[in-house]
Amino acid sequence: MDDHTAILEENKLYHEEPAFPIEIPDRDDPSYVDYITITKSQYKIGLIKSIFFTGIALLVFFVPLTINGKTDILFGYIYNYFVNLVGNLGLWIVTILMIANTIGSFYGKFLAKKGSFFHEYYGHDSIFHPFLYLLGAVYTIIYTLHVNFASVTGPEWIVGSATGGTVIPSIVLGVFWIIIVGAFFMPFLLNYGGIDFVGSILEPIMRPVFKVPGKSAIDAIASFVTSSSMAVIITSKLYKMNVYTKREAAVISTSFSAVSVGFALLVINTAGLGDHFLKTYFSSLIITFIITFFMVRIPPLSKKSNEYSSGKIQTDEDRTSETKFEKGILRRGLDRAAKRAYTAQSIYKEIILSLVDGFKVIPKVLTLLSAAGITGLIIAEYTPLFQWMGQVFVPLLNLMAVPNTQEIAPSIPVGFAEMFLPVLLIADKIEFIDIGARYFITTLSMVQIIFLSETVVVMMATRLPVKFLELAVLFLLRTLIAIPIVAIFMHILF
Repeated sequence: MDDHTAILEENKLYHEEPAFPIEIPDRDDPSYVDYITITKSQYKIGLIKSIFFTGIALLVFFVPLTINGKTDILFGYIYNYFVNLVGNLGLWIVTILMIANTIGSFYGKFLAKKGSFFHEYYGHDSIFHPFLYLLGAVYTIIYTLHVNFASVTGPEWIVGSATGGTVIPSIVLGVFWIIIVGAFFMPFLLNYGGIDFVGSILEPIMRPVFKVPGKSAIDAIASFVTSSSMAVIITSKLYKMNVYTKREAAVISTSFSAVSVGFALLVINTAGLGDHFLKTYFSSLIITFIITFFMVRIPPLSKKSNEYSSGKIQTDEDRTSETKFEKGILRRGLDRAAKRAYTAQSIYKEIILSLVDGFKVIPKVLTLLSAAGITGLIIAEYTPLFQWMGQVFVPLLNLMAVPNTQEIAPSIPVGFAEMFLPVLLIADKIEFIDIGARYFITTLSMVQIIFLSETVVVMMATRLPVKFLELAVLFLLRTLIAIPIVAIFMHILF
């Protein structure tokens, strides 16, 4: 018996059809794992690879570790290590990237020939993007010179702690390292079957309730333990891998990318609710899922196309074939994980490809974060616009019997600029504001999810299938749906 025949005979013990060699019908179709056949030995190899690489991902992204009295996930430790190692040099690197991105955008959008690198990279941007990049670069140059040279004093409305001093060091530099570290470790999480296993198990819950694949639970968990930016980047990656349709990617990025536990702790403490952290944070998670139940069933999300980025249309059978708990659901998840891991490229190739994708979005994301984030905070800090807009919500707050209506109403719309702002607006008077009102505005800010200084920019820069106007509408809808729900929880808990 030759080797080829031996493999076929061994395979018959595991599958009825032979699988030598493995032929993948379409790698752009993530469901190819349901159509290919592998041998028993290949299955074992795939399962070991899946367990090993997914185990590394779980350790990096989801397992808290206590080192020198500080508790964080390994992703956080690695991220902080690079932030501290590079130090102020990171600010200069980001500034240079923004300058290069701005120059490249004007050239690529208006001068570069079709087919050239610059045209391919910037040609899909709108005509307004180069000017937004220019604004972000100018903000960052002023801030960088201000903090590095005593002889340079930038305008307070650009470099102050309430504007540029919040956006650039905390958000822009933070997202810079989040993308790099995240891009290195994402293949461990996404490419070796972990999400296929989770998706198979959770499909009967996520699909009928939220109209998204079970895999989307990964995005939600990632946002809770790392950051909302990381969750959006994961969603974008899976959309481009044809795991999510346009509608699913829009739903997941705008509905499940909640704030991380660490940032939530900062927000809750700022509102003077540190003693009530657990019930504040976990009630916000419950409310987030309740809001999502309604959001997926109304426009604009309900009107999004069920089309993958490859152009393939998702069928009704694709959506309904796995919505029941059944005896073989665990085995199906294991089979998919093993096949995905076995047919994946080497981890080195996957990491390189992921890093390349990460570095492609960094210049655009960082420059837009600076432009949108600082502009939004300038408007919130130095104009009465959000004060006026907040008055629209006063009657609804009164109807819901929310205390301190006039004091907290301006905080409601300001969350679109930056999710930390609603609490910052009341931070200097928390001793005069009822604890119920503080809970209300804190929880509302955490469930709004869509804000200019981070998630909106990352969604736009990674070219997720959602437009800026749609994001503004979604923010308003989420807010209107959330207000009565948060009010009910406020009356129950406080």
